[in-house]
Amino acid sequence: MKKTRRDFAKLLSLSALFPSQLAYSFLDNNDSNTTFLANKKGVQINKNDIVKLYENAIVIDGLIISRGWNDKSFEALDDSGYTGFFTSLASGSLQSAMKSLADWRDRIDKFDDRLIYANSADDFVRAKKEKKTAILLGFQNATMIEKSIDNIDTLYHAGTRWIQLTYNERNLLGDGCTERTNAGLSDFGIEAVERMNELGILIDLSHCGRQTTNDGIAYSKAGVSINHSMCEALYKDHPRAKTDAQIKAMADKGGIMGIICLGYMIGPDPGGATTLETYVDHIDHAVKIGGIDHVGLAADFAIQGLEATGATRENWYVPRLTRFKPSYNVKWPPWITELERPDRYLSVAKVLDQRGYSTGDIEKILGLNWLRYFKETLKT
Repeated sequence: MKKTRRDFAKLLSLSALFPSQLAYSFLDNNDSNTTFLANKKGVQINKNDIVKLYENAIVIDGLIISRGWNDKSFEALDDSGYTGFFTSLASGSLQSAMKSLADWRDRIDKFDDRLIYANSADDFVRAKKEKKTAILLGFQNATMIEKSIDNIDTLYHAGTRWIQLTYNERNLLGDGCTERTNAGLSDFGIEAVERMNELGILIDLSHCGRQTTNDGIAYSKAGVSINHSMCEALYKDHPRAKTDAQIKAMADKGGIMGIICLGYMIGPDPGGATTLETYVDHIDHAVKIGGIDHVGLAADFAIQGLEATGATRENWYVPRLTRFKPSYNVKWPPWITELERPDRYLSVAKVLDQRGYSTGDIEKILGLNWLRYFKETLKT
């Protein structure tokens, strides 16, 4: 495989971030069963030992639902192998958002032997070296901006580092993915995007409507995040899925798409015909369309998994039948069994390995692609 100047520039930037990693990402190692990767102690790992590879990788989750964080959450975190994750905070108003930010900043300060407040790519590198977890604080909606662009600055200075422009419904910025109309970003929304770019807040488009997604990519000067979504080509007509054109446009501007682990988003029959293999099919497709440097992973549920946090048909599934439109096609059970475990991405890495992904490409998907994106987008 021919290497370009752009490839080597990326290689050098990643090496500067994490010098203990070899320059594996741009080596063509697919013909060898004895590819090796040096960890930070200089010990070499056989490519076939996927467990050891996972233990030494930077692993980043594009969305963990952190409501009700407790001792069980920490236990799951210990089992996960995570280097860091995005956490979704209360976005109903500026007041509730500021309280959620303060609560998580307090938690990070209290458990500073285990957690790191993430403000840059370097914080994730430090978390890996110190065996801690980096937390990137943000929101799955922009309603907490209310009617003032100045509130974006307030949120930024309180610790916000990512904002999803809309949830399912319309807000002041634009239309969500289940809104009847498809109007895209408002003038206020475009102004908000510009201010987020200036501050270095990651722009997420996961729940945005089709035109809002297109506008978000087009109007953002920085690469955008689609931090928990799936491929429309594999799950037709689901409002949360992204088209090939959107995936390519996102990648062309340096963005990243995290493939969602929530089973009923991956296919209509989680636990049945929709399996872990179906999940990796979405990774395969996103890589085919957007390229290996632009695909990551994201749960969209608690780190323990849904079942472990007490989700039942009555308290989880039934309420969603009224909260979400029929087009969401909510199913029970909603999970893929292998992705319910805290170490869900070890299961993913094993399938990627079986499908012939190189060591370097597996590590990109596990977390180095997020790391590259943070380095290019976050400002400190």
